[in-house]
Amino acid sequence: MKKVIVLGSNGQLGKTIKDFTDSSTIDFHFYSRSDLDITDKTKLETLFACSDFDYCINCAAYTNVEGAETNNEDAYLINADGAKHIAEVCNRFQVKLIHISTDYVFDGENNEPYTTTDQTNPINQYGKSKLQGELYIQEQLNEYYIIRTSWLYSLHGKNFVKTIVGKLKSGSTLNITTEEQGTPTSCLDLASFILYLVTSDKVPYGIYNFTANGSTTWYGFAQEIAKNLPYGNSDQILPTSKFKTLAKRPQYSVLSLNKTEENFKKLNTWQISLREILSEMQA
Repeated sequence: MKKVIVLGSNGQLGKTIKDFTDSSTIDFHFYSRSDLDITDKTKLETLFACSDFDYCINCAAYTNVEGAETNNEDAYLINADGAKHIAEVCNRFQVKLIHISTDYVFDGENNEPYTTTDQTNPINQYGKSKLQGELYIQEQLNEYYIIRTSWLYSLHGKNFVKTIVGKLKSGSTLNITTEEQGTPTSCLDLASFILYLVTSDKVPYGIYNFTANGSTTWYGFAQEIAKNLPYGNSDQILPTSKFKTLAKRPQYSVLSLNKTEENFKKLNTWQISLREILSEMQA
């Protein structure tokens, strides 16, 4: 039985992986930040030295894009230095690493989906800190999977889908940006890909993109949420091209899935995956 540690287990992806776990095939060990702080390399080493893990899934991250602009020290401490510590410890104890990264490593200047080999050029502190983490992992390890994903949502924690559902239910009017093009990604889909990497032993190591198929704007995403709710009223959702934020965001961050679908399966459209989550929420 494979032994797997999940770091950042209190985030929406970590909690979704926990929902998926089947103790008969994988021996999972879940650690939140309060259980194990990835910025403390000594504690990581102490745990890994006596645990005999086969895989480490790193979901731990500083994900506040706005906050990273004014608090970039914390963003780098967790997203860059934390990733480096994990990679060093995985290297020392021969543990395979699965690390979650972001579409924000790109600048958004493309007009076609980004491949895993396209030039990175992050335009905000969050993206820069995540890219630095990727580079540290590649320096330290040969046996790693870096998964770049985007616009995550789930049944857990705070995310765009849950926010829009709550606002629609309360009858609020929303102004949603039309300026960014990307792909909403269900944590259910991403968790199934991660578990496939752990169980299959067939997928070549390296960087992978993982999202649903297709793309939209945040406005289009919100409209689709409204369309699939019994109380959803799309008139409550208004498009805006001006949405002032501290952090610059890539205007186009759609990711190419060619490499992923060669090794996994044909992925759902984002609309189908969204309906699956919304139906679970209603249930």
